[in-house]
Amino acid sequence: MKNLYFDMDGTIADLYGVPNWLEDLRAERVRPYALARPLLNMSALARQLNKMIADGWTVNVISWTSRGGSYEYNMKVAKAKRDWLRTHLRSVKFREVLILPYGEPKEKYGKGVLFDDEPKNREAWGATAYDVENILETLKGLA
Repeated sequence: MKNLYFDMDGTIADLYGVPNWLEDLRAERVRPYALARPLLNMSALARQLNKMIADGWTVNVISWTSRGGSYEYNMKVAKAKRDWLRTHLRSVKFREVLILPYGEPKEKYGKGVLFDDEPKNREAWGATAYDVENILETLKGLA
């Protein structure tokens, strides 16, 4: 089985482009997760992902909660991330949406292709991890 995994923050969702995002996270407000704009054309991404699903790929999300957030806040973060996916990638049937505690090694939870903006995550994942540059073109090359 061919598996795709996507990080969210900084990969498909522009969390860091939301004004005052860091202050909001420190104050345990989910506003940045809800307001983050897509970092690429979501319609084009959804079409490509649905094509890949039809060809036997599974599509998953593997993302972290907020660094240093309380349990209650991180439950709200996880909900906000799932809501964001339903808003921006409504037609994509994700096999799994894993919202892990901040810093949890992602490579423990999946095997396959990973798109992540964090170099440490890509390095730990291995040879099938890709930076966020040209996600759509990279996906087309994998299909």
